[in-house]
Amino acid sequence: MMTLSDAAAQADAAPLRFADPDEPALPLHLATQRSLPQVAASLPDAGRRWIEATGYDAAAGRCIVLPDGAGGVGGAIFGLAADETRPFAAAAAADALPAGAWRIATPLDPEAADEAALGWLLHGYRFGRYRTEAAPRARLAAPVGVDARRTEAIAAGVALARDLVNTPANDLGPDRLESAARSLAEGFGATFDVVSGAALETGFPMIAAVGRAAAEPPRLIDLRWEGAADGPRVTLVGKGVCFDTGGLDLKPAAGMRLMKKDMGGAACALGVARMVMAAGLPLRLRVLIPTVENAVSAAAFRPGDVLRSRKGLTVEIGNTDAEGRLVLADALTLACEEAPDLLVDFATLTGAARVALGPDLPALFTDDDALALEFAESGARVRDPLWRLPLWSGYDAMLKSPVADLDNAPAGGMAGAVTAALFLRRFVEPGTRWAHLDVFCWAPKAAPGRPMGGELQAGRALFDLLSRRHG
Repeated sequence: MMTLSDAAAQADAAPLRFADPDEPALPLHLATQRSLPQVAASLPDAGRRWIEATGYDAAAGRCIVLPDGAGGVGGAIFGLAADETRPFAAAAAADALPAGAWRIATPLDPEAADEAALGWLLHGYRFGRYRTEAAPRARLAAPVGVDARRTEAIAAGVALARDLVNTPANDLGPDRLESAARSLAEGFGATFDVVSGAALETGFPMIAAVGRAAAEPPRLIDLRWEGAADGPRVTLVGKGVCFDTGGLDLKPAAGMRLMKKDMGGAACALGVARMVMAAGLPLRLRVLIPTVENAVSAAAFRPGDVLRSRKGLTVEIGNTDAEGRLVLADALTLACEEAPDLLVDFATLTGAARVALGPDLPALFTDDDALALEFAESGARVRDPLWRLPLWSGYDAMLKSPVADLDNAPAGGMAGAVTAALFLRRFVEPGTRWAHLDVFCWAPKAAPGRPMGGELQAGRALFDLLSRRHG
């Protein structure tokens, strides 16, 4: 059976890359209905006559392959809406073009060229681990002015996260998530450590409690990489719940169907780490992943149990299905012991965030207005949007427990995403620059640059933020 580290190596052997710059590439013209006459006028006679004969109008999403006058393909035109707002819209052309190398012949400003290039690579992602067919696809030559190496590194980080989220739980438990993280560390010369067993029970008691019912033991993964010996400390924490049954507060079948993606926060953290390391950003990077399976057995933690955290705070278990915040709490406590300059956690944490913002828009929580603005600007710049929700201290009282310091699942059902973020804030040292990202990590339907399935959310925004600060 192929292990996840084998799969990671396989993915790196066939990455999302641009066509060889020395390979002859056919021209692809991007046109709106208004600009089509100008594009047509620039074509050889065979292309102009073909447009007239077919009545092609450059409506959004329509593609026409042009003859070269000698029985071959001379190029193509792909239609875009004049007011196109979808990210990566031009990437959909790849589905309509013959296999081979193509180049964008339409002049683009630098931002548009970057977006078109990355979108094309991301659109080419396929999760093919359990399929045998591999049809050849149209490939793009890197547009003029685009940093091909950086763009490919971003695409590789996204592909890593997508692969991890898409892999079913029978092939991705804590053991293999550890293997994937270890493989990434080895590939970039990072150090790697894992805490499990008795050390986990004494040092990270809530991680141990959540994962103790599963066949594979829980663990805390700790990856470190130095891009500069005196660089700022940036720590990423990713929720690594490889499958979430809900525990003894068992989810219904419909709620459990996509729970292979409950380790999406870990996938996002590793995807961003790959981008940072490939780009060689001058910072000291640390990635912490508490990884467990929230399973059901005689050893499962129970509603009403009181757990002691690494920080010393006690937590009454109001609901075993609110397990992600428990494992994150121990990891955030560890992260703060090193006083990082920036601490960011990714977690598929609450359904409440999805009710508020839907599947495409991650929720951002932070007390730092400047950091929130940076995130918003980077998200808009690279078309990786997020939306700030309040860490409303007025709801802190909802976390009260009659028998412990905190309740992990306040009753009432209101403000669920906010109270979850407030719970995490209790484990972050005051003064720490911290952001919590409540992500969905799943595309319920395909869109240009984003096939249906696992998705890295807010990761490209964070990488842009880090690149602009430290690149």
